[in-house]
Amino acid sequence: MQRRFLFPVLLSLAGLGLAPVALAAAPVTLRVLTHSSFDLPKEQLAQFEKDAGVKLQIVKAGDAGEMTNKLILTRARPIADVVYGIDNTLLPRALAAGVIQPYTGPASQRMSAATLNAGVVPVDYGFVTLNIDKAWFAKSGLALPASLDDLTKPAYAKLLVVQNPATSSPGMAFLQATIGGLGEEKAFDWWKALRANGVKVVKGWTEAYYTEFTRNGGTRPIVVSYATSPAAEVFYSKDKITESPTANLFLKGGVFRQVEGVALVKGGRPAAREAAGQFIEFLRSAQVQQALQTTMWMYPAEVGAARADLIKRHAVEPSSYDNPASAEASGKSKAWLQRWTKTVLK
Repeated sequence: MQRRFLFPVLLSLAGLGLAPVALAAAPVTLRVLTHSSFDLPKEQLAQFEKDAGVKLQIVKAGDAGEMTNKLILTRARPIADVVYGIDNTLLPRALAAGVIQPYTGPASQRMSAATLNAGVVPVDYGFVTLNIDKAWFAKSGLALPASLDDLTKPAYAKLLVVQNPATSSPGMAFLQATIGGLGEEKAFDWWKALRANGVKVVKGWTEAYYTEFTRNGGTRPIVVSYATSPAAEVFYSKDKITESPTANLFLKGGVFRQVEGVALVKGGRPAAREAAGQFIEFLRSAQVQQALQTTMWMYPAEVGAARADLIKRHAVEPSSYDNPASAEASGKSKAWLQRWTKTVLK
């Protein structure tokens, strides 16, 4: 209807000796699926929309595990053109489900401080580890656990909250760390003992940290979180504190190096494919790599990216971590999850 109507209008303009006015093309809507922790400055996102001629439609789908589940469940009719937040614990599931389209643009060719594969571009990395409430331990007089085995002792009963690895990426990361650091059989023996000692399992990180952790009014002074969480506590403090009220516990078998990436969604709209590539490059740009350190609380994947002062002071990286071999994790993660569920929940 519009084309048939517009044609004579253009003819009439030409007949008057006037050049036809070009109609501005509507911006492409780019559907971005992310986990709930995706957070970049509004002005950066607005500038990207302006520069790329794109309208961002950001869909947050809960924890990264929930996000990946949603991506898989909607693969027949994809709800996104690009996805950010798939990490090295979830990538095998995404690849097996065939929901990722490899990206081969410039960002995929540059060296990274952390790597993924299969055309998924690393954006950031962090360390899943145990966090403790310093005030709770100071008041209780209980010594900090010196090993994972300590957490199975009566003195530490009902002190730990973890995330379910079936629905949570930090939950899956922590499970894999125990296997990588302790060995598979010893790890599941430890989980069995932990269950007997009253470990609490919740759906995702938000519930664990903001509901169950004593720092936020809960009853558990030990939580599976991130190495950058103490820095975030300082950043968001209303009292402008200079020392974090929480601390990391880097215990053998309790530290996992998590790498998050951005990827094209297989079956995404062809009209949005160029915009999706622009968004991938944007996430590896200098300004985003700087900003994500104090918005998403991860370390930048871009080699040479400057570290924020708060990260340097309160989020020192661990000297080692306990990831199992990637091939082993890819081949056994489903079996590990089933065994964990049987050991801890049933």
